Amino acid sequence: MQYGICNLSIVPLRFEPSDKTELVSQVLYGDYFKVLEQRKSWSKIRLAFDKYEGWIDNKQYVEITQEDYKSLHQEKPILSSDLIEFVQDQNKQLYPITLGSSLNGLSILNHTHDGHTISSIKPKAAIIDTAFLYLNAPYLWGGKTPLGIDCSGFTQMVYKLNGYKLLRDASQQSTQGEALSFIEESEPGDLAFFDNSEGQIIHVGIIMKDNYIIHAHGKVRIDRLDHSGIYNAEKSIHTHKLRVIKKII
Repeated sequence: MQYGICNLSIVPLRFEPSDKTELVSQVLYGDYFKVLEQRKSWSKIRLAFDKYEGWIDNKQYVEITQEDYKSLHQEKPILSSDLIEFVQDQNKQLYPITLGSSLNGLSILNHTHDGHTISSIKPKAAIIDTAFLYLNAPYLWGGKTPLGIDCSGFTQMVYKLNGYKLLRDASQQSTQGEALSFIEESEPGDLAFFDNSEGQIIHVGIIMKDNYIIHAHGKVRIDRLDHSGIYNAEKSIHTHKLRVIKKII
């Protein structure tokens, strides 16, 4: 088994080993992983954080030892809390990194960082404040940063920055936590999931107080939430049909 760590800011994770295929997620700076299969130009990887799998360009990561992987896995996560920051290599070259990048591998990569970090588990009340850091970020299928993010990438990163683990996709996240029967039972920071006409979970957002929800749809935005789903007041329509509310924390 081989292992790797991402040494660049935002690396595409693809459905197949080709630049032309679907972006299924992104590998952020410091994310580390197992290499499941290695080809001439691409590697299939499994991320340590959420076990998500996909293909990464071999030029966009560096190999690490099994000991490094185990050490990173045992450490308390240290994350960048700045929207955009930089790390510096031995030649004083700068590499941009984004909010939520992992800094545990700095010594492995021989990089330095002097920006703000976070390493503690925060109370549930902090979830909404963190979510606001992504407000108006454009929607991007597979995205995980303030420069472009999808609905489940948004919820995963907000929870990650507060010290909690969510799986990657909305359908996977819906298997976590405790289901609530009514919106009235929910608290700010709980997750609301939405399905399509086939009953498949296709969307997720974070519940706010007073029946509002913050979610990624076109951009990270705030809309009304009722028993039917998400109501867009600008268009006077429901855009998503409510399926279930989950209490994760």
